[in-house]
Amino acid sequence: MSESTFLQALILGIVEGVTEFLPVSSTGHLVIAGDMLGFKAIPGEVFETSVQVGAILAICTLYHERIRTVLSGLFSRDADAWRFSIAVILATLPMIVLGAFFYDFIVAVLFTPVVVAVAFITGGAAIIIIERLQIKERVSSVEALTPATALRIGAFQCLALIPGMSRAGATIIGALITGVERKTAAEFSFFLAIPVIVGATVLDVWGNRHVIDVGHLPVLATGFVAAFVSALLVVRWFVGFVSRHGFSVFGWYRIAFGALLLAYYLS
Repeated sequence: MSESTFLQALILGIVEGVTEFLPVSSTGHLVIAGDMLGFKAIPGEVFETSVQVGAILAICTLYHERIRTVLSGLFSRDADAWRFSIAVILATLPMIVLGAFFYDFIVAVLFTPVVVAVAFITGGAAIIIIERLQIKERVSSVEALTPATALRIGAFQCLALIPGMSRAGATIIGALITGVERKTAAEFSFFLAIPVIVGATVLDVWGNRHVIDVGHLPVLATGFVAAFVSALLVVRWFVGFVSRHGFSVFGWYRIAFGALLLAYYLS
């Protein structure tokens, strides 16, 4: 493959790592960036999901102590570990069910720049409105989430099946509406990303298994490493930023970026 292909993969990997855990839609940015770069090196959505796994590995690296504590706590029947795990499982279930039914439709119909632009604007407006409501914060840790609250957040996460809505954004919106503090809302969206993105990657790789060959691996690896490194740098900053300033700035960014995209593609 050409040097330009590797440069495109590097750029897209950085785009993924920077945007995956911000409420701005990494998928939307990848669709737009890939369209503008003319990136067609990997069939289907395999590249997009593989770089998302790179970003997920960054979360596993940054939060390895907490993940290890939860996993070991499951075997020792630690109550907090079980509450944490149940919350993640319940919040993931709605996405798995709807994704299984509508996966083909989403990939075939909704992955377009115009859909992404409209979703950017809609999601941005929702973030701003919810922040201005100043809903009382009642939950300050993932372990304190009740099963009902976790399910409600999971229902909101399903909005992320629409490209441009943002999985992190939908999860955070659902968490804020249910009274979860900002830092916990952000971190819960990180942990929910692990099963959702790994599952999506398995589906994409399996669905495109007949057209993927060893020659694709260097390009996939380039995007994977770029996403991993850039996500490592962004996540810590993001948690500190939203704890102090909230999410409104991301809402305004979504509206402005979505409006520019809509004007560009409609013209």
